[in-house]
Amino acid sequence: MLKAIAPLIGVVCVLQFTVVHAPAAQFVQFLAGSALVIMGMLLLFAGVEIGILPMGRYIGADLPRKGSVWLLLAVGFAMGFATTAAEPDVLVLAGQVKAASQGAISDHELIYVIAAGVGFMAAVGLLRIVYGFSFRTLLACSYAAMIVLSLFAPPDFVPLAYDAGSVTTGVLAAPALLALALGVSSVLAGRSTSADGFGLLGLASLGPIVAVLVVGALRQ
Repeated sequence: MLKAIAPLIGVVCVLQFTVVHAPAAQFVQFLAGSALVIMGMLLLFAGVEIGILPMGRYIGADLPRKGSVWLLLAVGFAMGFATTAAEPDVLVLAGQVKAASQGAISDHELIYVIAAGVGFMAAVGLLRIVYGFSFRTLLACSYAAMIVLSLFAPPDFVPLAYDAGSVTTGVLAAPALLALALGVSSVLAGRSTSADGFGLLGLASLGPIVAVLVVGALRQ
């Protein structure tokens, strides 16, 4: 964690003593906050490694044994929605959008739209693993929908939509969905873990883009 945050601290320190010259109190506050970030990230990733990844793999491996595709889809949507709604990057984006739009775009509305997009595509991704759909075809259709919607959505929603897609694969959603997909693919006969267990995160990040663009087009 120290290696991860050290470059940022180094850059800010160089700027502080050469260009910016922020007040000493603010600079000390930055250093204290950086120390808290390092400790927080250490605890966060330890929790992910100890709890979220093993449980995600267990859930993913157990679902196919239930013999219900609808249960698999429901769990995939719920996992995608719940982890994204609590994703720190998503919360930051929603807060910034609310402030920039002066409340015209609700932060809660944006969070739920993004989370629903991730949940939907997570369910589609699990369905692909079960039935062996072509990942290339699914990806091509998703990108085609994004391009078409980008032409009809309001200009203000287009950049927001693509930022919404980039903030979803963070420290909560990424490990949970990845473990879920690997768990599902590991117990299905004739499935390759490397070929079918990966790709869910890529699909999940497309869901919020399409969802935000749809909402923008409807609000136009």
